[in-house]
Amino acid sequence: MILGALVDAGVPVDALRAELGKLPLDGWTLEARQVHRGAFRATKVDVAIGEDVDHPHRSLADVLDVLERGDLSEEIRSAATRIFTRLADAEARAHGTTPDTVRFHDVGAVDAIIDVTGAVIGLTLLGADRIHVSALPLGSGFVDGPHGRIPIPAPGTAELLRGFPVVDTGVRAELVTPTGAAILTTLARAGGRLPAMTITAVGYGAGTRELQDTPNVLRCLVGDAAELPGRETITQIEATIDDMSPQLYEPLMERLFEAGALDVFLTPVVMKRGRPGIVLTALVAPDRVADVTRRLFEESTTIGVRWSERQRARLDREIVTCATPYGAIPVKVSRLHGRVVTVTPEFTDVMRIARDKSLPVREVLDQARVAARRLLG
Repeated sequence: MILGALVDAGVPVDALRAELGKLPLDGWTLEARQVHRGAFRATKVDVAIGEDVDHPHRSLADVLDVLERGDLSEEIRSAATRIFTRLADAEARAHGTTPDTVRFHDVGAVDAIIDVTGAVIGLTLLGADRIHVSALPLGSGFVDGPHGRIPIPAPGTAELLRGFPVVDTGVRAELVTPTGAAILTTLARAGGRLPAMTITAVGYGAGTRELQDTPNVLRCLVGDAAELPGRETITQIEATIDDMSPQLYEPLMERLFEAGALDVFLTPVVMKRGRPGIVLTALVAPDRVADVTRRLFEESTTIGVRWSERQRARLDREIVTCATPYGAIPVKVSRLHGRVVTVTPEFTDVMRIARDKSLPVREVLDQARVAARRLLG
C-alpha cells in the first residue's frame, strides 16, 4: 500500500524498478495497476515472486547482507537497514528471543525487502526530506501467522508503534502490519498532526482486501513545507505546587535541565482557599517527557503532573565569538531565512568581563553587540 500510494503520487514505476534492480535478488517482478476500493480509485502495486525460485527464510544478518551487496546509495541503504533492524528488534522483544534469531518469512523475505527498500527509494525519488504520519489505525480481532493465532495489532506491530499516536477505527481486520509499522515509524519525524504545507500531489495506495464500510486505501499527501522557520512539536509539562520551600526551586530547575528540559519557568498563582502557589512549566522534546516527569516527582513535592502537545517555531541560530576591546565574547545570532534578526551576547560572559575589569555591565554589553554587528556585516 505504501508503494502504491507513492506511485500514485508521482513516483515513476520504471524508475522504482530500476533502483530495486540494483539489489542482488532474483525471481521477482513489480507491477502497478489501477483499482477501486470502495468509492476510491487507487494504485495497486504487486510484488510477484516466482514459484520456481528457491527463497529460503532469511535472518536479519542475511537481509542486511543483501542490502550491503546491492548497488544502492548510502542514504537508501542506511534507511532500509534501520527499518529492518527495528523490525527485528520489535519481533525479538515480542517473542522473547534475540534479533539475530528472528526469521523473515514473507517468501524468503524477498517481499519484505522489496517493500521496505522500495518505500525508501520511492520517498527519495519524490524528494521527500520530511515524513509525517497521522494517527495509525490499529484494527482489531485475530490473525493467523507463522507464530500461530495472534491478536491484532500483532505483537511486533504493537512494539513498533510505541510513542506514536494510534486510533481504533472499529474495523476487525489487520490495518497496520509489522512491516508497514516499521517503515512509517522509522522514517516519520512525527505523528498525529498534518504539518503546515502546500499540497502538490495526492496518492492513493490500495490494499488487497475489500473492507466492509471502509475503503482499504492509504493516502499520501506530498507538498512543500509552509514558510515557518524551525517549526516543531514539543511537550509542555506543568505541575502546581503550594507546599515547597522557595530554596528548592533553583536546584529543581537545574535537575530538570539536566533531564532534557528545553526551558523551565515559574508562574505565581492563587490557588484554592486563597493559598499562593507556583505553576512550574517545563518545555521538553516528546521523547524526554518520561525523564523530566520522573525528575519532577523526585525533586519536588508535587503529586501530579500534566502535559500537552504544543507547536513552536524557532529561528535558526548559531554561536559566534566576537572580539571586543574587553576580550572575546560569545554571541548568539538568530536568523530568519538567512537574514540576521537578533544578536544576543552571552550574558554570563558579559557579567564576568564587567566584574573582572570593573566596568559597567551595560557598556560591555553594548560593545559586544557592536562587535557582532560589525562581524556579521
